[in-house]
Amino acid sequence: MTTYPGGPGTRRSVAAQLRLLGVRPGSTVLVHAALRPLGFVCGGPHAVVLALRDALGPDGTIVVPTHTPDNSDPAQWRNPPVPVDWWPLIRAEMPGFDPAVTPSRYMGVLAETVRGWPGALRSAHPQVSFAALGPAAEQVVAGHGLADMLGAQSPLARLYDLDADVLLLGVDHSVNTSLHLAEYRRPAPVRERLGAAVRIPDGGREWVWWQDIRLDESDFGTLGQALEATGVVRVGSVGAGTARLVRQRAAVDFAVQWMARNRTTEDT
Repeated sequence: MTTYPGGPGTRRSVAAQLRLLGVRPGSTVLVHAALRPLGFVCGGPHAVVLALRDALGPDGTIVVPTHTPDNSDPAQWRNPPVPVDWWPLIRAEMPGFDPAVTPSRYMGVLAETVRGWPGALRSAHPQVSFAALGPAAEQVVAGHGLADMLGAQSPLARLYDLDADVLLLGVDHSVNTSLHLAEYRRPAPVRERLGAAVRIPDGGREWVWWQDIRLDESDFGTLGQALEATGVVRVGSVGAGTARLVRQRAAVDFAVQWMARNRTTEDT
């Protein structure tokens, strides 16, 4: 029999824990979540979204990553790679990204729940879209540029402008996407060609290419530990799991300086 120390989580208890952690009413919060570490929550992801909305209040906005990393150039696939003679067919047949219907991949059930929530808006990038729910949603997702996809024309930059928070529920900084914004603020980052399938106005699809920086999250866990050592990250419990809350500006600004000290010029 599975036991749950402390009893089951509920919409009410999760909202109370989020407030205790420091979630600010009326703020905008980028949420990365794995719900399994939270233990049993009555109502599952639906209840967690409701709890987030309760903690944020009517003026707050929830943002989640709704990325689609499989919609990418097969020449760069590594886990697993595919035969070279498959590449042209994949580029020709990959369904075009449609913000309204294309599901996210590997982002977790909470992100998918927010994406499908009535009133949620989604940015148009075919690989690294974000969904937002709340008064600031349109400001966050509008104008998501194809190139520099997590840089100055991305929802991450809009979140920085809004002085948003980053909430890590049951996960650590290894998945803190906001740290990529710091990579775009480094001098002369290494660039590469990326590709994806997009939906076009007549209902068809086409493959598009763009130049972007070579992103590298391999050291985000170490970076996050250094960030937490500064005391700017609030750590607490949500359900049976650990949650972290940090102002995105503080995380990004710290990451820029940390990367300058700890990455070589050949790194991103």
